[in-house]
Amino acid sequence: MARFVYADNAATTPVSREVIEEMLPCLEECYGNPSSLHQKGREAKEILDSARERIAKVLGCDASEIYFTSGGTESDNWAIRGAAIKMKAKGRTHIVTSKIEHHAVLHTCDALEREGFTVTRIGVDADGVVDLEELSRAVNEKTALVAIMYANNEVGTIEPIREICDIAHSKGALVFTDAVQAVGNVKIDLSTLPVDMLSLSGHKLHAPKGIGALFVRKGVSINNLIEGGGQEKRRRGGTENVAFAVGLAAALEMAEKRLCELPRVEKMRDRLIDELTKIPYSKLNGHRTNRLPGNANIGFEFIEGESMLLWLDISGICASTGSACSSASLDPSHVLLAMGVPHERAHGSLRLSISHDTTDEDIDYIIETLPPIVEKLRNMSPLWEEVVKGNNKNA
Repeated sequence: MARFVYADNAATTPVSREVIEEMLPCLEECYGNPSSLHQKGREAKEILDSARERIAKVLGCDASEIYFTSGGTESDNWAIRGAAIKMKAKGRTHIVTSKIEHHAVLHTCDALEREGFTVTRIGVDADGVVDLEELSRAVNEKTALVAIMYANNEVGTIEPIREICDIAHSKGALVFTDAVQAVGNVKIDLSTLPVDMLSLSGHKLHAPKGIGALFVRKGVSINNLIEGGGQEKRRRGGTENVAFAVGLAAALEMAEKRLCELPRVEKMRDRLIDELTKIPYSKLNGHRTNRLPGNANIGFEFIEGESMLLWLDISGICASTGSACSSASLDPSHVLLAMGVPHERAHGSLRLSISHDTTDEDIDYIIETLPPIVEKLRNMSPLWEEVVKGNNKNA
């Protein structure tokens, strides 16, 4: 039987045993509604408040600045739409974002554009780093919000968030960063990182799907996204998911403790990159060093990424071609196209995202398994046949 290797942690992570064990009492015994005044309700409220405080401690902020949501997509929508509508009353109707954002950000900006806001989408360089000069030119006195992700979900490039904050704040604009991929993989201290809002999602760091949070700094006012009750200080209606909030707190604490182990993950990532880019006509996508510790995104010319995934799956390796949220689309990655990657190579890109649970033997198996798959697929390609003959001028 083939070895099984999970290398798609950027899409989702398995829920850890420690997280499950912390959640179980909330499901079996402490099942009250935190809004109820009776004993079971007070018990649930105390557990919920404790989870909020634990999360705030890890992130370096105040518990009152953490709002529980259903995940990263809701947090992104709430931050962008809530800030835009609130700032519109001040005459600010302009939003700045980048061309490589997650679709939860891009599509929310598209919707606001249809509602009368103007949106500027900043370009990036060949490594996926936001063009700060273009950003500086774009931000003005009408800008309500600058929404730039902390680290890209596809290619792993980490963005210059502090510089982005300086530019935006100099014009009075708010800054929101989608940190879904970054939280748990890099040290984030909101006592020194000057963003106004930040989103995170539990299932990217070994907590369950369906729980996330939005950080909103004290003094920052945004409109509600979900009405319906007095929960989350009357900011987000809906009965709080106490068990999952506890799971998120536990997962964040575990991730914080394991930050010191990330050099081992980086070493495995670098070995993947070094070995797989030895395959002819392959190239790393994203910044070589300033990238997420577990992300290796490599483009292979003359083959389709989906075909690679199928053959890897047959071999027991789980990977992806990019964002799981757009996996149903056959279009090349908007991230890679924004970075100037040609359509042909963008179609042949593979994202391998590893974690603390990945072993050196797993890396060995990927390095051993992938090259023959690439060779097999290229031998089936008429484009590769032209390369072999020396007739392909683009090779």
